[in-house]
Amino acid sequence: MSSSRRLPVSIPDLRKQLSLQRPVRRRPVITLSQCLDAFQKILLALFILRYTRKTFIQLRGYGILGSVRQLYRDVYRRLYALFLRLPFVQAKVQAQVQKTVVELQEKLVPSGPGVTQYTALPASGWTGEQVRTELEKLGDMKHTQWEKGRVSGAVYHGGDELLTLQSEAFKRFGVANPIHPDVFPGVRKMEAEVVAMTLGLFNAPEGGAGVTTSGGTESIIMAVLAARQKAYHERSVREPEMILPDTAHTAFRKAAEYFKIKLHLVPCPAPSYKVQISTVSRLINSNTIILVGSAPNFPHGIVDDIPALSRLALKHKLPLHVDCCLGSFIIPFLARAGFPAPDFDFKVPGVTSISVDTHKYGFAPKGNSVVLYRSAALRRYQYYVCPDWAGGVYASPNMAGSRPGALIAGCWASLMKMGEDGYLSTCLQIVGAAKTIENRIRTSDALRHSIVVIGKPMVSVVAFTAISKPRDPFYALDIYDVADAMSARGWHLNALQDPAAIHVAVTVPIVAVVEELLKDLEEVVDSVRGNPTEKKGDAAALYGVAGALPDKSIVRELAEGFLDTLYKT
Repeated sequence: MSSSRRLPVSIPDLRKQLSLQRPVRRRPVITLSQCLDAFQKILLALFILRYTRKTFIQLRGYGILGSVRQLYRDVYRRLYALFLRLPFVQAKVQAQVQKTVVELQEKLVPSGPGVTQYTALPASGWTGEQVRTELEKLGDMKHTQWEKGRVSGAVYHGGDELLTLQSEAFKRFGVANPIHPDVFPGVRKMEAEVVAMTLGLFNAPEGGAGVTTSGGTESIIMAVLAARQKAYHERSVREPEMILPDTAHTAFRKAAEYFKIKLHLVPCPAPSYKVQISTVSRLINSNTIILVGSAPNFPHGIVDDIPALSRLALKHKLPLHVDCCLGSFIIPFLARAGFPAPDFDFKVPGVTSISVDTHKYGFAPKGNSVVLYRSAALRRYQYYVCPDWAGGVYASPNMAGSRPGALIAGCWASLMKMGEDGYLSTCLQIVGAAKTIENRIRTSDALRHSIVVIGKPMVSVVAFTAISKPRDPFYALDIYDVADAMSARGWHLNALQDPAAIHVAVTVPIVAVVEELLKDLEEVVDSVRGNPTEKKGDAAALYGVAGALPDKSIVRELAEGFLDTLYKT
């Protein structure tokens, strides 16, 4: 019979002893100081990552030399701005600015015998005859004779018969407001048809859409807004960037300032003066919301390489806006008129939006433009909808609320009156006249040694600049002296900067006086070359100063003074 061996301790006591021998694991205590230190390290890492990425994008887009040049220009501009703020310098600058503004007011604000300023409502309302008499006096005030073709661009006049028809449309729809489509169904119908006709002219695909606006600036602003909203909602872009040819219309810069969009300006170098595609490609990054091309641009009348921009837009899945505000109802008819025609519209697959001014070469009344989209889904990004306003559900397709139905009626009447044959005819006349100006500058012995056409213009604008280093110093001249001398002869041409130049935007009235314009240009160039004027005229004074100043605050003050003058009685 076996005997059992008894353990010296019980099982529960053994477990207790073993547990007491195990090391006790305590949870680490994290102090507030450690938390703050970790948080600071995370913030520092994010800061370094953010600015490393920004630096990489900068260097990839502009290169080391380009970035150094940018830094140099920025530092130089800031130092110059500080210099201008020195008390003794600022006093002289302000005195000169004020003197210039006063001279501007003397030119623009009528005064003297026979001029009555009306700054308060008449105690008793005028008779209709009194109003008509005063309107006639206002219309006869001294001005540059656009009616005789003396003005470049500015007035896109389709003839007296069309003007009479537009006046009848105004009379019929003077009180109409598209914000109330049920009250004014005719205006709604006309607006939809204007958009549809323009979509067809620019080869929009099935499902294309558009909106009428008050002008090219609003059309451009709406397209940029739609691109920003699309990037925000679809890609969560919070720091939007836009890549822009430096010759593109300034309305894009206006949109960037309004909507807080970072701008990348891309050079358009000689000899083509088209946007530099390689630079556009390098500047594209995850914050890019839109690419831009012009057809043509305002300064030089050059059409950017839209197919190349399209390939970049498709590759990076970005919107591409083409500004056809100036080309409007001429560029779609180039091929049919027998002129070289670029690829620029919705036939190019990457093009997603186009701005078109019906009030330019569409000859509609001023205050008319259209922004077109490849799809209605893109158009919706520019809409504004407020569903919870106390005044009711509010929805607006563009910047304005109430809009003048009379302008829409005048636009519709203009498009219907002109028709395709009318626009084809004006395309032949206007582009033909532009080619005459271009060819004369290139071939005339009186001109070709002193001035040169910028690039190869394709539509209605011809820009020219002084030859920087003519073979014979005798032919040297200041292009702004040419602009001022032409002004003295009654011509209103457009002075440009970067480079200093002049352009002529041919209109129907100019067509009839092209030979007179060229004759005066030849005589002016002959009188100005080798003989710089001591007292500079308006163009030479303004643009000479603007081009020489690294800091543009003085130019800004002069421009603001000009704007103030517009409202001075």
